[in-house]
Formats: sequence, structure tokens, C-alpha cells
Amino acid sequence: MAFSLSRLALVLAGTALCGPLWGAEIPEWVGRTGFANLHHRCAVDKKAHVAFLGGSITQNGSGHVTMLPDWLRERYPDAEITVTNAGLSSTCSVTGAFRVAKDVLAQGPVDLFVVEFAVNDDQDAAHDRDTAIRGMEGIIRQVRSAHPAADILMVHFINPGMLEKVTAGEWPVSIAAHEAVAEHWKITSVNLCAALAASTKSGGMTWETYGGVHPGKEGYRWATDVMIRAMEPLLKAGDTPGLVEHQGPEAPLDPTSYAPVRSIDLQQISWLGGWTFAPASAKTVSAGSFRKDYEGWPMLRTTEPGAMLYVDFVGRALTAFVLAGPDAGTLEVSVDGGAWRPVTLFHAFSNQLHYPRSVVLADGLSAGFHQIALRTAEASPPGSTGTAAAILKLAIVE
Repeated sequence: MAFSLSRLALVLAGTALCGPLWGAEIPEWVGRTGFANLHHRCAVDKKAHVAFLGGSITQNGSGHVTMLPDWLRERYPDAEITVTNAGLSSTCSVTGAFRVAKDVLAQGPVDLFVVEFAVNDDQDAAHDRDTAIRGMEGIIRQVRSAHPAADILMVHFINPGMLEKVTAGEWPVSIAAHEAVAEHWKITSVNLCAALAASTKSGGMTWETYGGVHPGKEGYRWATDVMIRAMEPLLKAGDTPGLVEHQGPEAPLDPTSYAPVRSIDLQQISWLGGWTFAPASAKTVSAGSFRKDYEGWPMLRTTEPGAMLYVDFVGRALTAFVLAGPDAGTLEVSVDGGAWRPVTLFHAFSNQLHYPRSVVLADGLSAGFHQIALRTAEASPPGSTGTAAAILKLAIVE
């Protein structure tokens, strides 16, 4: 079997800086780049900003989002540690790429950036490898561009299917994609699936005690301790005094990854009848559960088949962040007057919930000006009760 030098380097790095390996080639963590800047900010400047981005596992602020900063406060008792929690339930790395600028980078310089999307890229979005790479690399590119001195920790949390694969020595698609990004950008990563598989084998933490996809208190404590064990040997002064900017690769892993990005004001696009523009609320969507996270967001919505939108932009891709409820339909997309292509909004989780999700409307476009037409399809997708579209954001990849 061929064994590339890059793969050998990955395994050797994991062996050198992590605990036991599981499945021969799947490390529990890989220490690629240290945390010297974070150490300097805590030990010398006495002030550090820690930011977290992810799905509901992160949004639950009682877990690693609280425990990791508390560890830093214990280690550096004189340092003021501030925290930004940018977790948002059900969202994937693609959504993360389109909100990291506003939700994280706009909050001020970041000293430690902790990102997790492996679970949601797997079970919620079901991304293929390319899409998971484009989303995660889009996030990393933006953080590195805005705050090049920020230290980054990438964490892969756990669901049963991913744990089963890692236990069998297989790489889940989302973890493999995110690890490819971490390797390319030399970012330290923690694979909690591998750590839990090893712990279960040795008679330690088990899935039942861990608590499920959303860990219990004991599960979060265990997961945070794994992160700490990965970070601790790398949390020390660097060879060069002061803050040192991280040097990125010469080129992205995927040139079409989602960065840089820009949002489009929904009121600046054109539509022909059938659409309403109003703040999102339980009253402005159809029957089904509505999450308060999106209360008051500007929303462009229709329930009519054949309702048209027109978007003119300069960029390489167009995405929409939507609420896909029980009546969610299909958007048909025409790029530069081309054939219509369907993009289904209805999701497996839409039956009783106005489910938040990102959909890629157009991708792989040549850099430059494009005109896109969107229309709601006449037919309902299987399982849906209607043909609705509820758009919270439109964004382009420049």
C-alpha cells in the first residue's frame, strides 16, 4: 500500500505529541503549531480573548466554552480572559464560513480560536469531502487573514456513526476533510472520536458516560481535558519574543474554499411579487417550531410556486442561509441565463422545525460579474407540505 510522505508526517506528528493511537493511523490529537502567542498574551500582556465557533455543542456555554477558559485562568491567575461564544445550533462549516467575520472577528483581536464542525458537517449537513474542506478552510483563511497572530485549535466532537467508523480504523468524511485543512494550515487538532475509542478500549470513558452527541457535564469535562492535554506541551514561550504572525501556506488547499465572503443586503436584490420582507418570528413562518435564535432577523419569504428573485454580483459562488420548515420547497437556479438547476431546501429535520441551514446556490463560477435568477419550484419535495422559501441571508464568495 502506498504511504505518502505527508501521511507519514501526520502519523509521526501524532505519535510524538499525543497519547496512544487508535486504528493505527488515527491520532487522538496532532500538535502542528504551538500556542506561544496565547502564552505571551496571558503571561506577559495579562489579557487574552478566546473565541469559539461551532454548532450546538459549542452554543451550550456550560461545556468546553467555559471549561477551557477556566483552565487558562487557573494557569494564568493574573490574566483577564474574555470569551466569545459564537456557537449556533444545527449550523455547519459552510454557515460558519459566512458568519465568522461578523460573529467572531468583529469582536476584536482573537488570541485563541477554537472551532468545531465535524459533527454537524456529518449528521446535519451531510457534506461531501470537498464541501467540508471549502467550509472549514474558508473559516481558517478568514481568521488567519484578519488576525494572523491568533493561535487556533480545531476539535472534532463525536456522534455514534463517526465513533463507530473511527473504532474500526476508518476516517469519517468530515473529520478527514477538516484534518486535511488542519494539516495544510499547520493547525493543532484534537480528534475526540479517536480519544473516546481508545478510552473505551482501555476501560475509561464510554459513550454512555460521555452523554451523547451533546455531552453531559462529565462528557464535556473529559473532552476539555483531552484538549488541555493536547495544548499543554505547546503552551509555552516561542523562540522569538512577543507575538509572531503565523505564516499560511503559499496557496489554499482548495482555491474555491469559502473566503473571502460578503453578505448581500436582502433589500438590495430584485423580486417579482409573491415575496414578503419582514422580521423572522413564529408569526411570520408557517406551523412548526421556531428557534428564538433567529427572532428579528430580516427574512425574505414566499409560499408561492414560481416566485422570482434576481441577484447580480461579482464573485465565485452564491449561498443562502434559510429556515427550512415543514412547508419548505425547492429553489430553481439559473446562472447567467443558463439552464435551471434545483436546490432542495426541505431537510430531514424540517418536519416539525424551521431548520436553519446553508445551501449553495451557485459554485465554481469564474471570477467576475454574474446574474442569477431564483424561482420557487411548482412541486413540493418529498415529505414537504408546500413550496415555501424563507431566506435569512444571501452571501457571495469573492
